[in-house]
Amino acid sequence: MAFPQEKTYSIEDIYALPDGQRAELVDGQIYMMAPQSTEHQEISGSLYHKIRSYIENRNGGCKIYAAPFAVFLCGDDKTYVEPDLSVICDKDKIDHRGCKGAPDWVIEITSPSTERID
Repeated sequence: MAFPQEKTYSIEDIYALPDGQRAELVDGQIYMMAPQSTEHQEISGSLYHKIRSYIENRNGGCKIYAAPFAVFLCGDDKTYVEPDLSVICDKDKIDHRGCKGAPDWVIEITSPSTERID
């Protein structure tokens, strides 16, 4: 569900949402995110564990992050997404707010209700 489109929103609007309310910002439009289902959480958790173990067992330098984890794709304040899983190998992309630029690998777990948006 998108916010009313009579204005362009920014990352400040995302951070002003009530605690616990998740949303993504794409080209200045806010899209609210529903809570994840149990099945979604099980899939995400399993993938996270397997990918993290793979990286660690090979002494890899990449990091994996699970949502909610901020990805600032465009270098402006109009696009902010939270992929289900983000793998980032360039440590310079990571700061206290999240990832600046595209992660090296993202995984988005779709469901029938979010398939069109995801």
